[in-house]
Amino acid sequence: MSDGGTVTAPVEAPKTKTESTLDVPWKVIVYNDPVNLMSFVVFVIRKVFGYNEEHAQKLMLEVHEKGKSIVWTGSREKAELYVQQLQGFQLLAAMKRDS
Repeated sequence: MSDGGTVTAPVEAPKTKTESTLDVPWKVIVYNDPVNLMSFVVFVIRKVFGYNEEHAQKLMLEVHEKGKSIVWTGSREKAELYVQQLQGFQLLAAMKRDS
């Protein structure tokens, strides 16, 4: 608008990043342990994540052979929930920010 020859441009609000754009994916990792049976690890993975038998077997074998497996990747809140559930079944599990 103008008032005596001065033109005023509209002011834009500063752009802010939302929390969802700042939240990089998180990995849920299950580690090998000498206590739990392989069949139990498959059972827990299926129960917690709803994976089919074949996929749960694949993840369990990765844990067994490589010492760990990334079993899920996604939001921080869900990763925290999954780690808590896995630990509730006495599995060694942790979450780590995806880099």
